[in-house]
Amino acid sequence: MSKVEVKESARGLAFPYRIKFEDRVENPPRWLSPLLSIVAVVIALLLGALVIKIAGGQPWAVYNHIAKYSFGSLGVISDTMVKATPLILVGLACSIAFRMKLWNIGAEGQFFLGAFGASMVVLLPVLPEDAPKWLFISTMAVFGMLFGALWGFIPGLLKARYNVNEIISTLMMNYIAIEWNNYFIYAVWTDKGFQMSRMFQRNAWLPRLSDFAKRWKVFSGLTTHMGLLFAIGAAIILWFILAKTQWGYEIRLIGDNPRAAEYAGVKIGRNIVLVMMVSGALAGLAGMSEISGVVHRLQGAISPGYGYTGIIIAWLAKLNPLAVILASILFGALILAGREVQPSGIPTLIQGVIMVSLIASDFFLRKRVRVIRRVEE
Repeated sequence: MSKVEVKESARGLAFPYRIKFEDRVENPPRWLSPLLSIVAVVIALLLGALVIKIAGGQPWAVYNHIAKYSFGSLGVISDTMVKATPLILVGLACSIAFRMKLWNIGAEGQFFLGAFGASMVVLLPVLPEDAPKWLFISTMAVFGMLFGALWGFIPGLLKARYNVNEIISTLMMNYIAIEWNNYFIYAVWTDKGFQMSRMFQRNAWLPRLSDFAKRWKVFSGLTTHMGLLFAIGAAIILWFILAKTQWGYEIRLIGDNPRAAEYAGVKIGRNIVLVMMVSGALAGLAGMSEISGVVHRLQGAISPGYGYTGIIIAWLAKLNPLAVILASILFGALILAGREVQPSGIPTLIQGVIMVSLIASDFFLRKRVRVIRRVEE
């Protein structure tokens, strides 16, 4: 066919091109994954705006409210960081497990068990009431991580030994953990019949910025506590492990190609147990930081679903521990300012749409888009 005939054929078509999706032979460019995460957030915000408009609200006013009451002053930024602290830790907990394609849906239960373990130090008690603050904080952190690790060890062992589906086992263990806590809250450690334990003594509280207000007035009223340092430190350590160590290489290799890992002599069963324990320990540390830094007692309503939100955060961060920090701040802002947004379900809706958008965006990491002229087929 001559060039003139090709051009005439193209004009005869309403749209002389079609879109074709092909499997990627090479790895996608490094910029594509974070770009897709940003696009997922934008789409979620647009759909949230549509729902607000349908409900009779003003989308711009709602989002302006969220920004103002999350980042509009030093005080609300401090409150946002308080909400972000447990989210960073549960996001890290999900990230390390997901990196090895272990679908740990049990960060919520591990969070509650971590809170229980830390509370034992005060309520059992493990330490005398007048023990120094540094000893209380370090012991509570260790107990929180140990109990969270135990709650990760059980499904990890079941997966490694008997190939029990970790999605089901970790999900079911969430309910066990919550009811375990409830038994102690309502019966053993109840405070005069109320559904909570007694208030922890001051030396069992994580230090807050406001504690230093006498020396530096700028810290007056700021609620950010030492748990944020735990979270940021954990993110840096986890990034280093995954990117720079032999164990991190084994985790990535098992996640990418289990057969190649087995052929290379990597002990997959042992790594399954270890990764689930580390994942549980991080979620347990989140529980410890919440009761010691925020509520200062063991009670049932210590989590608005942090463990489940951590799943979305891990995917939004593309399992990058350092990116988990930024994603957690975003969700901390949604949780904090979203309490006053009407309709009340908008923040949760946005979180859900972000998750769906992220899952859908993975399609473009596996497929390459090509535009083909119909006359060439």
